Amino acid sequence: MRLATRVWGDGPRTAVLVHGIMTDSRTWRRVAPVIAGHGYRVVAVDLRGHGASGPADTYAADTYTPDAMAADLLDTLPSAPDLAVAHSLGSAVLLPAVPGLRCARAVHVDPAWLRRPRDLDALRAVKHATRQELRAAHPRWHDDDITDEQALATWDPASVDALRHLPGLPDAPAVPSLVLLAGPSERIPPAEAATLRRRGWQVRTVDGTGHTVHRDDPAGFPDGLRGWL
Repeated sequence: MRLATRVWGDGPRTAVLVHGIMTDSRTWRRVAPVIAGHGYRVVAVDLRGHGASGPADTYAADTYTPDAMAADLLDTLPSAPDLAVAHSLGSAVLLPAVPGLRCARAVHVDPAWLRRPRDLDALRAVKHATRQELRAAHPRWHDDDITDEQALATWDPASVDALRHLPGLPDAPAVPSLVLLAGPSERIPPAEAATLRRRGWQVRTVDGTGHTVHRDDPAGFPDGLRGWL
């Protein structure tokens, strides 16, 4: 399935961005120009069931799985990007796509790799959240980011089924890879972060941020990527 994309910059290098669940490529709008300023053409996707990509054409059992969504990345993104950045569920989608994309480096932002107890019905209900509820849930977000969560209008809540198929903690990275965590992170607790380091992943934390690191601290996010841009 070919996905809708959004582009920033026209530099000689290529960076690709993969958002998390419930949002779309607009989630990157405050940090993508900063990445582009380092000499990149930045290409961000709307995953299936999100943004302008809309729901998949078929609702087969594998419609929303990380592997099926990874195949969409291969159908859509330029091959051999210099950098791939993914957040949350997007990291579970990017993980199996990395070898096929042949990206040079990868950054996983507070990745949703570990299965944990979740009320999926409550997550689906977020589709109907009001602006006031979004502001209460995300006090550090810029007003424009709250407005951009109109992405909920086009989000297919069936996509939360992807959370039933998370990959678990990965082994050694296929390419040089950074895990950039919220501070503190609920998705990758300290013991699991230590395991990732032993397996060859670089791990950093952006202190004082919640799960959506790049929206909670759009100035601190690029600093967390120092040496990777």
